[in-house]
Amino acid sequence: MSSCLHQSPYNRNVAKAKRIPKKRTVSLRRGRPTLHQESWSKVSVVLFDRQVAKLDTVVKTMRGSSHALSRATIIRALIDGLLESRLDISHAHSESELSEAIADRLRSVRRAAI
Repeated sequence: MSSCLHQSPYNRNVAKAKRIPKKRTVSLRRGRPTLHQESWSKVSVVLFDRQVAKLDTVVKTMRGSSHALSRATIIRALIDGLLESRLDISHAHSESELSEAIADRLRSVRRAAI
């Protein structure tokens, strides 16, 4: 056997050398930094292509400004706005009825502001 065989990490028959673990003073986390101040759950939802395209248009329009938001931020804000609006959605029996009720409320608020 050559000495290269013993040094190769791909040779399963050779005992691995002991490694000295590095001391970490700070706990390292993978991924993006946590920005949320409350507990959260990651969920998956299906969006229609037209909805994603519109969201991306909004995000792209805002990207040049100092107040750029992400898709997720916009979706969370829409949900919070709906939940805090006290809009009675119990009568809606379909997605289209729910969408119409929300759009009507937003239009009435817009007309009142003008």
